[in-house]
Amino acid sequence: MLLERIVTEGLAHYSYLVGDRNEALVIDPRRDVDVYLDIADREEMRICCILETHRNEDYFIGSQELAARTGAEVWHADAQWDYRYGRPAIDGQRWKAGRMVVEAIATPGHTPGSMSYLLRDPAGFPWMLFSGDALFAGDVGRIDLLGPEKAPSLAALLYDSIFSRILPLGDDVILCPAHGSGSVCAESIAERLWTTIGLERKNNLRLQANGREEFIAGLLASHPDRPPHFQRMEAVNLEGGPLIGAASLKALSAKEFSAQAEGERAQVIDVRQETAYSAAHIAGSQFIWLDGLAGFAGWFIGYDRPVVLVGGCRSDVEKARAILLRLGFDGISGYLAGGMLSWHTAGMMSQFVKTLTVQELCRRLDAQTGDEAEGSDPDLWILDVRSSGELERDGRIKGAVHIHITEIAARADEIPKDRTVCIFCGSGLRSMVAASFLKARGWTDIEVVLGGMAGWRSRRCPVRPGKSIN
Repeated sequence: MLLERIVTEGLAHYSYLVGDRNEALVIDPRRDVDVYLDIADREEMRICCILETHRNEDYFIGSQELAARTGAEVWHADAQWDYRYGRPAIDGQRWKAGRMVVEAIATPGHTPGSMSYLLRDPAGFPWMLFSGDALFAGDVGRIDLLGPEKAPSLAALLYDSIFSRILPLGDDVILCPAHGSGSVCAESIAERLWTTIGLERKNNLRLQANGREEFIAGLLASHPDRPPHFQRMEAVNLEGGPLIGAASLKALSAKEFSAQAEGERAQVIDVRQETAYSAAHIAGSQFIWLDGLAGFAGWFIGYDRPVVLVGGCRSDVEKARAILLRLGFDGISGYLAGGMLSWHTAGMMSQFVKTLTVQELCRRLDAQTGDEAEGSDPDLWILDVRSSGELERDGRIKGAVHIHITEIAARADEIPKDRTVCIFCGSGLRSMVAASFLKARGWTDIEVVLGGMAGWRSRRCPVRPGKSIN
């Protein structure tokens, strides 16, 4: 018997491989499918079936890729949409993997035709529920993806799905959602790596609502970010999209790399750490550190131009390529062989970003003289790119302007070019993302603050509790 959860880091995506004897099925596969093939080969099983819980918005589904390489049948949810591959799953439909049976249970709400899949053990007892984006550890699926006009009806459907179809399955049933903590598919997914229907009935705050109307009102008051790449993923995941194939990532010399990037023909994405980027980087490049790439690529990388990568080593750019492929960025032309060392030894020019520690910024602020009214300093402009949740939890800096990192592109015209812009976040990573974006668009006097709220000790600009009004 085989049950493995495959965690896609960054996206916090969970897919599952279930097998018994020599048969296996996969639920919600990611696009780079070698992991499923490797596990099946190791266990001497044949992948015969692929099940999707819903049309995914945050990543490129790998069903068609996996089917092309295994001959497995694909069954998708959301039969109301015009899929170009696979067949629609039907409520009550069953599939077998050896002695185990998986049964489709319609659980609409996150999408109009979402499906969950109930796994029964060899004795026929309900064992696990693969709930997709209907029910998570600590939260439920978002209902805003089809627009505000459809959100109330989807919230009502989700209430019925959870309280009439999922919870009655029994408290002992293990819950296997499609995402974990850190996913953009809900606001407050808990850090419970494994959970059960009983644990969620008891501990999930969404399920503590006093009836249907309160549950719906709570979801309608929730406004999680909707990254720009969601719209593309929604379309691609109906069509199936192009297959990845076996093409390797091309190593580019400094001269070849420069030719790719010249005239903004390719987007240069630098996935090194923030201190390495600040010391030296290619002009016009966008910094997104490797572990943040899945979360921020959709906000700062376009689908309209090819991508070339800069990393600290070959393994880093291979990881970056895999992440970008999962998000549908197919036009990855190559990477800078030898990194920035090869760039410099080839005589190419580079730029840098000024940095300062949070303690240094506090000392600079406190050393200023004159009118100490909020926002009075004529030279220094503090940009805080933290989330509203961080502001509420950790406090906001007096005089700082708050623009969340995901809003930088839309609100860049609010940031002055004639003052020193000091960018602040919780560590310096997101600040460097914002700095690289602004530098590529003409801002020249930018400084990134390294260190978070733990080191903030300014008397002139103290930390204040409460929400941001910017």
